[in-house]
Amino acid sequence: MLPADVPALWLRDNCACPDCRDPLTGQKLFQITDLPEHLTVDAVRPLADQDGWELVWAPDGHVSRYTAAWLAQPAQPDPRTEDAKQLWGSAADLADRLPEADWTAYREDDAVRLRMLEAVARLGFCLLRDVPLRDGQVQEVARSFGYVRETNYGTQFEVRVEERPNNLAFTNVAITPHTDNPYRDPVPTLQLLHCLVNDAEGGDSGLVDGFAAAAALREGDPAAYAALTGTPVPFAFRDDTTELGAHRPLIATDPVGRVNEVRFNNRSLGTLRLPAAQTEAFYAGYRAFARLLLDPARQLDFRLNPGDCLVFDNTRLLHARTAFARGGARHLQGCYADLDHLFSTMAVLGRKEAQPC
Repeated sequence: MLPADVPALWLRDNCACPDCRDPLTGQKLFQITDLPEHLTVDAVRPLADQDGWELVWAPDGHVSRYTAAWLAQPAQPDPRTEDAKQLWGSAADLADRLPEADWTAYREDDAVRLRMLEAVARLGFCLLRDVPLRDGQVQEVARSFGYVRETNYGTQFEVRVEERPNNLAFTNVAITPHTDNPYRDPVPTLQLLHCLVNDAEGGDSGLVDGFAAAAALREGDPAAYAALTGTPVPFAFRDDTTELGAHRPLIATDPVGRVNEVRFNNRSLGTLRLPAAQTEAFYAGYRAFARLLLDPARQLDFRLNPGDCLVFDNTRLLHARTAFARGGARHLQGCYADLDHLFSTMAVLGRKEAQPC
């Protein structure tokens, strides 16, 4: 029997007949205002060819078909929110199993590529090994699942010591855990770093799960969490040719309260100008969140070797680098990309995997 608690308007809005949806694209051919104002089900009949129901609607006599399997499908969480993630508060949570794959296998085997992209979606990152050591290869990695996001740094950027750096990333100093480009809206949601040379003493990499830290803050200090989610703060960047700014909270949530973005970058945080009580509450929360994010126990430490390419979610994971000897050679090439293209490639590869051989 058709479930009694299914809203009639929802059923009619999801009618999949060719009069309601384009058979090729699946896109709707009507507006919600085109449906009858006083919509009711006039008749319900079982489907003859499968488990499900055929509905006849009043007052217009439209006929819709729904399978039981379709009606039973659960709601899928927004893949950008914490509900769709596997949070990890330390390297131990990953059980010493980094999500990694050889570049050749990744390129030639759809199952391997899907597994790596799912790792980025679920854990926040993956590591590709033996990626060819050539200029611009990091962009080819990005194009294996999406498109390169061009910024004021270009289609790719060189992470190495520069004579006149416009960012501390282009020096040899230690960089504490941070997210990139918080002064940009929208922020680049994926970052890629491809190691070409790493002969310097030091220069090791680190990752921190910002969503896990936000969840810990929410549990341990609700007042601090409320201050950070409820206070937009200014982020800014400027050099000779560029001036960027965005006002966003350090922890962003969706309308039902799920964490969907972390922006944390002490180098780019501007001057907060709010009433004293609100400012004090923000700084108390800021300090509490920073203690969690900068706790060495939360950081996954590793070294990028030539041929390694790290792909990670810049809206969730913070990345870091230890200082390295200025005389040593260290050269990474980086670029930005976006999660929506990664999710799209995952979906297409998932459809292929689901098809019978």
